Amino acid sequence: MQVELRIDHVDVVTEGGVFPGAVAVDNGRVVAIGKTGTLPEAETTVDGQGLCLLPGGVDPHVHIRYPGGAHRETFATGTAAAAAGGVATVVEHPISTPPQYSVEILMNRVEAVREQARVDVAFLGAAGGETLEHIPRIARQGIVGYKTFLHEAPEGRDKEFVGLTSKDNHDLRNVLQQIGRTGLPAAAHGEDNAIVAGNIAAFRKAGATTPMDHARSRPPIVEVLAVQRLISLAREAGAPLYLVHISTPEAVEMAARARRKGQEITIETCPHYLYLTEEALEEHGAYAKCNPALRDAETVERLWRYVEDGTIDSIGSDHAPYTVEEKERGGGDIFVPPAGFPGLETRLPLLLDAVHRRRISLQRAVELLSTNPARAYGLYPRKGAIRVGADADFVLVNPGESSVVERASMHTMARDVAKVYEGWRLYGRVHTTFVRGRQVFGDGVVTGEPGYGTWVAAERHARQTEEGTRQ
Repeated sequence: MQVELRIDHVDVVTEGGVFPGAVAVDNGRVVAIGKTGTLPEAETTVDGQGLCLLPGGVDPHVHIRYPGGAHRETFATGTAAAAAGGVATVVEHPISTPPQYSVEILMNRVEAVREQARVDVAFLGAAGGETLEHIPRIARQGIVGYKTFLHEAPEGRDKEFVGLTSKDNHDLRNVLQQIGRTGLPAAAHGEDNAIVAGNIAAFRKAGATTPMDHARSRPPIVEVLAVQRLISLAREAGAPLYLVHISTPEAVEMAARARRKGQEITIETCPHYLYLTEEALEEHGAYAKCNPALRDAETVERLWRYVEDGTIDSIGSDHAPYTVEEKERGGGDIFVPPAGFPGLETRLPLLLDAVHRRRISLQRAVELLSTNPARAYGLYPRKGAIRVGADADFVLVNPGESSVVERASMHTMARDVAKVYEGWRLYGRVHTTFVRGRQVFGDGVVTGEPGYGTWVAAERHARQTEEGTRQ
């Protein structure tokens, strides 16, 4: 027997542990894991030279937006950034123009993936109070979950949020009840809109529009109240809940209590809530603006404890590309520029740096970056772990090798706004990324061709939804 690919002399990081060995790949899937020298002959062999072989990353929180927002990012550039960041599968959220609240819009975005993507892509569907009838329809097309926002469309961005907002509790309850019938998870942006909108209006009236005023306008209670509502309404609806970009320990604790009582909840945070504080707003202004806002150093440290002890399940980049012109808007009014910044290429290096500093183990990093996100969105066991039968998605890394974050070498179209980590020296470097057994990044060069990446549908969930719809 001869297989397509064999990777030798690596420390293989599996769900069961880390061991020196090799993996064999055929037809894009893992067919054997064992000691180097014991696996089948291969058409292509790679000497891993003692590097660590991790499962390819599954980034559960990505905003590429194409074909809407093509001036910010395309699937070709966004998935090039993913490959460079060790990400084999991106879960694309539904902020686009328009969001994928209908089957037609979803399939239009899927076609763009088939033409452009270099790594694999899964989609969340848009769920909003004004498009309830579409929620069960798109479930049957292979989406892996839904996304809704607990506020109206941001100023000037109405077209990007059509069918994506639950503007009040009535809308949110209806949306979660519809999602609950599908069995798919509901991802929700958890901020209380009434307090945020009221604060912004009051701050502007007082002339308080500096970068730090962005953080002051979105205090921790904004997230805590929203998460409280989400937990209660999702419990009533029987909807699995995926809490995105959690930034406060209080929200984590609330979700953990509900989970101990049997509610199905996944808790996600992002690297910027673990590595940046609100002081980054003073240094970088709108380039460090994100929602929820950055917190103080004490909050960051408390959040780390829940990463370390396993309470927080996953880490998403919340990759949000913009142009310099968009980030410079407003003439000094921090409430005008859009929130978010690129993160696909720094998510894994930042967590590998935490491994180097012994904050977390390498296996824990894999859980946060690959296995748990894949489980949450129904992509496991095909994605998220190195195991026989899974897609041969790998990333070769050296946790002890350092590199400096440089915007100029990034592959995202939004490299010019990626200022928050510029110049940081991180220990843990991505050497090579494989998707379904094919190298898509190596030695600093993206080698995956546009169109190699594929749309990953949640087949298991789709069958459940179809059966539930017939009843």
